[in-house]
Amino acid sequence: MDFDRFIDQAWTEHATDPAAVAARLQGEGLLQLTDAARIPPFAHLAHHVFGEHLGRWQDGVQLQRQLSALPCCPTDGDTPAALRRYVASLSLAAGTHDERPALGASDRVRVTAMTAGALAGHDAAHAAALLHEALADAETAGLPEQGPHARALAVTGNNLAATLEEKPVRSAAERDLMILAAQTGRRFWALAGTWLETERAEYRLAMTWLQAGDTTQARRHAQQCLEIVAAHGGVALERFFGWEALGRVERAAGNPAGHAQALAQAEAAFAALEDGDRGWCQASLDALRAA
Repeated sequence: MDFDRFIDQAWTEHATDPAAVAARLQGEGLLQLTDAARIPPFAHLAHHVFGEHLGRWQDGVQLQRQLSALPCCPTDGDTPAALRRYVASLSLAAGTHDERPALGASDRVRVTAMTAGALAGHDAAHAAALLHEALADAETAGLPEQGPHARALAVTGNNLAATLEEKPVRSAAERDLMILAAQTGRRFWALAGTWLETERAEYRLAMTWLQAGDTTQARRHAQQCLEIVAAHGGVALERFFGWEALGRVERAAGNPAGHAQALAQAEAAFAALEDGDRGWCQASLDALRAA
């Protein structure tokens, strides 16, 4: 199996069988690393699987250190810096060693945010404390608004909120963390992304508030999502999900007229989608149509 296919398959399967993916990364995956360009995507996946999914912090640290020792791994530049951040994040999550004092301000914020994301499913209170710490550090460090730390906070916020939204039951701490994460994603995608990421962050906020049981807030963000889409050409795919979000909110709020209007608009957007997009949007439309 070639490397790109190996990575794609691992991402496809990691959520349902992370232990098996982890074993492949430690085994045949290492044998695939024959040039420097393959290390960053492998290291990112390894951090995600061993951290967020498995909580096998020390195994993750060991694997990242193996990557640093590979003959093809450069000794300076972006790749070794990323590996240091992954090691620092996994070590911080494990509680074995805090390497952040030796890092620059941007890397320190990025490591703290990454660790919050990795801990979300294991210790919501600790994850929330770290996310607050990352936000405070970003405020006081004098970093440029659009630096790499901003993207890290945006990604962490979005992914963390999405993960907690999927839980069938959330504790009060998890609910608060979900909301903080979605708000963080929206704030920093406005700095680190384009209108598209900002609009999708509004969608994320709508879904977060819906799961939190506040349909008033959820409706506001679904409408803001649609307003951003309309201001940028009304792209069919983005329009579809904006109306899908509003339809879900109106159904939860007990507003059948609002749900019917949103469903009609979502169906019109769906009809304008390219064939490739219709396939993976069909389930969302079917769910919106369901009573």
